[in-house]
Amino acid sequence: MSQEPIVADPIHLPTEPSALRHGPSHARLWIAAIGGLVADLWTKHWAFETLSFDETRPLISKIVTLQLSLNPGALFGIGAGWAPLFVGASVLALMFVLYLFAGSSPKRWSLHFALGFVLAGAVGNLYDRTTQTAYVVNDPARGRDIGTLVEERADVVILTDFEKPDSRRRFHAKPTDPKSGPQPVVRDFIKIELAAGGYSLWPWIFNIADALLVVGVAVLLLNFWTERAPTEAAAPRNSGTTADAA
Repeated sequence: MSQEPIVADPIHLPTEPSALRHGPSHARLWIAAIGGLVADLWTKHWAFETLSFDETRPLISKIVTLQLSLNPGALFGIGAGWAPLFVGASVLALMFVLYLFAGSSPKRWSLHFALGFVLAGAVGNLYDRTTQTAYVVNDPARGRDIGTLVEERADVVILTDFEKPDSRRRFHAKPTDPKSGPQPVVRDFIKIELAAGGYSLWPWIFNIADALLVVGVAVLLLNFWTERAPTEAAAPRNSGTTADAA
């Protein structure tokens, strides 16, 4: 008569409470989210009130400069004209952040700060896409130009710097491209000047919200990797115990 294999009973650990019912976890999340959002919106306002579009102001010599830019797309300017899609994606991201927070334990403090950064970055750029509109011209001869429309004639459109109607005027032939016209934009103003081999290490202009999103996502991935590693290491040991018992 063959003997049935003996399978070790799984170890039942007490379930940890959700961060949703833990005051300090909420404090970490909302301090990071509100602090990051205030920093993003204030710096955008300051930059666009202080600088002009033809100005480059050094912040850290040969490393970081301030330069105004308006982005009608998403990251790296991709997807100009797809603002409704980006707004929907931002709302889904906010819901996913709250879902991850509710499913986390109070001990995951770095995860809570990371979720706060992601929340701040998403809301900061969502605010711009729902409140900031500029006129976009896709000119075949001069490329894309973005600014404030001050006059539209039968044959030309006239733009000036965003929110600075007294600045230098720029004339364009009346655009026929369907992607030209008023579009939601995100305000960017930080540029990395570091280069290697004649190529910029980061050629895109960004804002505080973008930086918070990058840092937050990086910390989230690190959290998921460190959480998964012990689980994968324990799996072979559990299989070996079952095989030995058989």
